[in-house]
Amino acid sequence: MRAYEIVAGSSSLDGLRRCERPDPAPSSNEILVRVHAASLNFRDLLIARGHYMGGPGKTNIIPISDGAGEVVAVGDSVTRFKVGARVCGTFFRGWLDGAPPRQPLVALGAPPTDGVLAEFALFDERDAVAVPEHLSWAQAATLPCAAVTAWRSLVDIGGIAPGQTVLLLGTGGVSMFALQFAHMAGARVIVTSSSNTKLERARSFGAFAGVNYRLTPDWDREVLQLTDGQGADHVLDVGGADTLSRSIGAVAVGGKVTMIGVITGVGAAGSPYGLLGKQASLHGVFVGSRGTFERMNAAIATQRLEPIVDREFGFDDAPAAFRHMESASHFGKIVIRL
Repeated sequence: MRAYEIVAGSSSLDGLRRCERPDPAPSSNEILVRVHAASLNFRDLLIARGHYMGGPGKTNIIPISDGAGEVVAVGDSVTRFKVGARVCGTFFRGWLDGAPPRQPLVALGAPPTDGVLAEFALFDERDAVAVPEHLSWAQAATLPCAAVTAWRSLVDIGGIAPGQTVLLLGTGGVSMFALQFAHMAGARVIVTSSSNTKLERARSFGAFAGVNYRLTPDWDREVLQLTDGQGADHVLDVGGADTLSRSIGAVAVGGKVTMIGVITGVGAAGSPYGLLGKQASLHGVFVGSRGTFERMNAAIATQRLEPIVDREFGFDDAPAAFRHMESASHFGKIVIRL
């Protein structure tokens, strides 16, 4: 089968190469999926650069956790899916529902587990979900990481309610899913970006206000002004070291900051002291369970929500998709068609 690999020891996107792998076959409890689309997350850049957990990979790995496709074969013990089913694999293997397991979790697309940037992928039947029928392959492929992260942050952990305020950093995949979910819940949304054009697009998708953090470096103070000094009930921090202290500055009394990403790095992130006076909380979020994915899909299907796809690339142009992610010029999700 056609596939891409990130070669062992890779420290840049030069380590992404096209390859041929043997066609896989399902064991008794597995489903074989013909992948039709895959979507990128910032994590995929970190893995290629050798900056992900554990450093550079020690073996070649098929990248990307997020993909959607059609079941083309099933093992003799499979009961959850039939040939022809439209599915996504879950980001983590074996986390079915509830609190995160105490043992280390295995995620797709990072050593030692191959991802989905290949013609075929194998999943244990318990590690896959049916996708909403109204979604295209490209739209469905955006769900496993970014959408589940946004949903778990706002719904499972945040308990979002109508009339609350949500602050989103940037206009990438997690933030734009969070914008759509918050709008669906009747909350108002403030978005930050370095691009006024992106802020206008965010308003077109329902954002209440936008703050250009290049023009307004003290964006946390601007958020307080926009909320009459109250702050945001929910802050989804995808930045990490350079943004967390301002996220805490922007959160409301009794509010929640969910720490999601590390776009600006993992160094010292400043003092969390600001949480004390506000009696606010900081919660780390690392995607979610299959149960969270399925409940989110039910809401997406009911509301006929359509994920925001920035751009689609062909399989031959997969390296260009990674470069586009690296440029940080995207709005929403970047998809590779297979």
